[in-house]
Amino acid sequence: MTHMPILSSREERRAAGKRLREHVSRESHGQWQPTPQRDPLAVLRAGDAGRLPSLIPLRYERMRDNAFAYLRGAAAVMAADLEGVPVPGIPVQACGDCHVGNFGVYRSPEGQTLFDINDFDETLWNVDFTVDVKRLAASVALAALPRGVEKARKAAKATACAYREHMRDLSNLSPLAIWHSRIDIDLEVGRFGDGDLCRRLLSEASMENADGLSRGDTPKLASEPDRQNPADWRIADKDRTIFHEGPDGLTEAVQHAEAALQAYPGALSADRWTLVSRYARRDVAFKVVGIGSVGLVCAVGIYADADGAPLFLQIKEARPSVIGQLALKPFSIVSEGQRVIDGQRIMQAASDLFLGTAQSEASGRSYYVRQLKNRKLSAVGEILSESGAKAYAQLCGTTLARAHARSGDAVMIAGYLGKGSAFDEAIADFAMAYARQSVEDHALLITDFLTTPTPQAA
Repeated sequence: MTHMPILSSREERRAAGKRLREHVSRESHGQWQPTPQRDPLAVLRAGDAGRLPSLIPLRYERMRDNAFAYLRGAAAVMAADLEGVPVPGIPVQACGDCHVGNFGVYRSPEGQTLFDINDFDETLWNVDFTVDVKRLAASVALAALPRGVEKARKAAKATACAYREHMRDLSNLSPLAIWHSRIDIDLEVGRFGDGDLCRRLLSEASMENADGLSRGDTPKLASEPDRQNPADWRIADKDRTIFHEGPDGLTEAVQHAEAALQAYPGALSADRWTLVSRYARRDVAFKVVGIGSVGLVCAVGIYADADGAPLFLQIKEARPSVIGQLALKPFSIVSEGQRVIDGQRIMQAASDLFLGTAQSEASGRSYYVRQLKNRKLSAVGEILSESGAKAYAQLCGTTLARAHARSGDAVMIAGYLGKGSAFDEAIADFAMAYARQSVEDHALLITDFLTTPTPQAA
């Protein structure tokens, strides 16, 4: 698809976006059916390749919990389902795994409480904007489905409507103004249906202690350390999630990650290196992470400055994005770790000061590093099952529009979406169809487990 040059006028670009409807109508986004040869379990098993074998059963155990947990771990399945689906062809930096559980609150370096996308493992440039919108709306519909079909569809439609309306607002701003725009949760919290419930949840999710560490997301120390004695700084093991020794190569994986973590400061800019150099690494432990990432190498390191102030850094394996086949045009990537941190810096309003990359020469794995501080919003299901479902969906849709507008042409997207509800209705139709499909896929995974209880790596 041919696009207008970025320096064309706002009126020309808006008209160009509107013309794209002639090639891919807005109503067409509601038309989706699974292909006859569709095999979601085969796609999932293909994604087991390269994961740590001993953790693969845990991946499926978590996905079997419920249909929403399945969807969270099945980003590759949805990418396969969207392959070949007509798109208008307006590129953005896509999140790639844009489900409702990957949004949350965090503190910016300036101390603001912001709401934003929080997971960028699958982020990719040059992907049509509708890919993220469809996954977000489908996840909203699936999470709200227990409240009934009508309420689930309304929540999905609200997601698309909020995205469209905020993109239209952003299209009237300069690129610099868009870049500096943020979703300030202190201002947005009043939009929730149940304000008291959501204020409590958001307050808990953003709570930080005096060291700037959020509760619940950081590991614990085995004991209160003598802050001047490096040997006292040891991360406490936590059954199945944080540990120092493990079977089937996990100890070796931690050693490789630790070596990469040691090399990480060398790739930082001078200002970030200066900050990191004030801390010394004390201990490193393996960390089992979220559903889609179970089986990838991840470790957390505890650092301390000369006076004993702690800092937790997480190093996590980065693999090729599962939405790679949805890129509008092929392009080169320096490293998968660099892809992740570049995507986060582009999409997120205020990114982590400690973002960096590292490579493991021993294992050949690519990693990215971040501060283990920001915490995703807990109890998403509770919010979506209460009266605040629609408002929370709107908040996520608004946030996604802001993230897309930083890299994409907000004016062309707004031109394509228009003022009416045609796009909103179509996305709601898609979301409900895909939510129903996810329920069926989850049931298929349960049935498969009964006959094949221990999936193995390819």
